[in-house]
Amino acid sequence: MEYTRGLHRVAEDVWAWLLPDGGWGWSNAGLVRGKGESFLIDTLFDLELTGEMLGAMASVTEEHPIRAALNTHANGDHCFGNQLLGPEVTIHATADTEHEMRHGTTPERLAGLVAGDHEPLLSEFFRHCFGAFAFDGIILRGPDTTFDEVRTVDVGGRPVELRRLGPAHTHGDAVAFVPDRGVLFTGDLLFNGGTPIMWADSISSWITACDRMIELGPEVVVPGHGAVTDVDGIVTMRDYLAVVRDGVDASLAAGRSWREAVEHLDLGPYACWPQAERVVVTVYNAYRGARLETPVSQATELFAEMARWRQRHQGK
Repeated sequence: MEYTRGLHRVAEDVWAWLLPDGGWGWSNAGLVRGKGESFLIDTLFDLELTGEMLGAMASVTEEHPIRAALNTHANGDHCFGNQLLGPEVTIHATADTEHEMRHGTTPERLAGLVAGDHEPLLSEFFRHCFGAFAFDGIILRGPDTTFDEVRTVDVGGRPVELRRLGPAHTHGDAVAFVPDRGVLFTGDLLFNGGTPIMWADSISSWITACDRMIELGPEVVVPGHGAVTDVDGIVTMRDYLAVVRDGVDASLAAGRSWREAVEHLDLGPYACWPQAERVVVTVYNAYRGARLETPVSQATELFAEMARWRQRHQGK
């Protein structure tokens, strides 16, 4: 399927909204139609992007209005547009996602990071990651109902399975599976064509989530970022995660610090993936999960570490 901005039909009654290039903040969403109603998977990073998406979906939703939605996780590029959904729309999320939405990074915080007075390298990196988005006017809206493991939503006679598979990318990751169409919306459990980033604390748990997605046997896989794919896309990212896990385990056994582990890690063919600097955060959080005495680093410090990694490895 062509990877272009806009609404793409991926199966009968199922669409993906794609936002190339899939890098920081450029996320995908989805729409499932049943008889007389529709189900939305995720909103986008700001109100303009979400409004554009909902406008494009109107060709479906005018006759089959959105009655329910899923936020796959709490990162803003998958939920900051929630306020544009009407009060009649029931938003589902896992309990962990609801908690992270209440206590996580706000639009105001992101706007402040972009506009803040940092060292030049970090300022440039924040603009690179988030400078394209408009965080003003966003009023955070959380889920109306939460679940812990599996919830099946009836969308006009069409079942949509909501499955919690985290902790992985975040603590509360969930997917939406449309069994009668073989379509899986992964949220950020899958980055296709870009480097994943782990905000939770177990790479092995994320690999298990990949295995569970593969076991569903989807024919079409819509990632949180990147082009539409199939099970092979999940397998490829699982292989990347296994390389990072094995490298972290080796560094832990050798007594290295997490920063030493990052520099010692051989990513092989994955080193040229876009956003490769995200391995910094993944390794740090893996160390936090395995070695509790690892000193806490604030988000700004981690972004500075990513910016320095990116600068060191540019062109290699």
